[in-house]
Amino acid sequence: MSRGKLRMVADVCGDCGASEPQWGSLSRGLLLCDECCSVHRSLGPHVSRVRHLHKASWAPAQLSMVHSLHTSGANAIWEHQLLEPGKAAGRRKPSARDSLHPVKSEFIRAKHQNLAFVHRVAKEGEQPTQEDLSKQLHASVRTANLETSLRLLAQGALPSHLHPDKGSTALHVAARSGQACQVELLLVYGADPTAKDSQGMTPADCARDAGHLDLEARLIESQYEVTDRLAHHLSGRNPEHHLGQHFILPEMADCLDLSAHARVAKQKLQSLPERLFVELARDLYDEVDRRECEAVWLGANLDRQAVPFFARQSRAVLDEEPGSPEARSAHSSGICHLAH
Repeated sequence: MSRGKLRMVADVCGDCGASEPQWGSLSRGLLLCDECCSVHRSLGPHVSRVRHLHKASWAPAQLSMVHSLHTSGANAIWEHQLLEPGKAAGRRKPSARDSLHPVKSEFIRAKHQNLAFVHRVAKEGEQPTQEDLSKQLHASVRTANLETSLRLLAQGALPSHLHPDKGSTALHVAARSGQACQVELLLVYGADPTAKDSQGMTPADCARDAGHLDLEARLIESQYEVTDRLAHHLSGRNPEHHLGQHFILPEMADCLDLSAHARVAKQKLQSLPERLFVELARDLYDEVDRRECEAVWLGANLDRQAVPFFARQSRAVLDEEPGSPEARSAHSSGICHLAH
């Protein structure tokens, strides 16, 4: 792609082509305008987790990952059938001038929630297995080719798959190869930063062993994503992981409920099975994300109403397809390990 075309892609919304997009979707690798972002938010974070490009907190490589995917052609994955001659009959990508409802909203739901335009294998039996896709991902992440990795993840590759021959996961490979953007993409799709390879090493160990110290620090930080986010929301402070401080306990003594009812509630919380505790932590994390994103949205759009964008699908829907990219990205690795 030429430099001029790259600049044109980078300057427009990935869903409607509006100029100067101000939002980014981590899981879709796209930049979005305000209107299209409002629809993404209504789909829920299990489909598309969005952040403001300038008013939200990003890990440096995380923001680079989204920009790189957007400019290198992430839409070729999500709009594959619209780009193929003969397959786009009757289907059109909206323009910036089209109405938000129903034109843009229906297109975005079809594209991102229903994955209506992604590549489908025509003949039965030609579809690669999840094992094959995961092995391809294992090989892809050692390079800087983010688009290939995103395509494999969209098709069902497992980011935490332990390669039977190599004895490592894709995250171990990306960490050892110093591919910071690949690491961020894998984390977004639920890769486990605490997983150990056949040598007993975590991805952070692999990064340190290869001399990628900044990447090691980022991988350690990712293990505490949930507690870091909650602590910052409550206290405005961040743990200093490089100093060994991994948790901040906000001072809440003045409002601490010491009643018998509160003690019983705490005991019930502590006795929850791990699966339920993980789901509760996930919902809490998503609610904090919703509130912080909503505050940014209202600050940037003073003439607009709040958008109810925490309309998550029911747990039954997610449980039907536990291997889907949407379910895996919702089940973030930091949340999974909060219960351990």
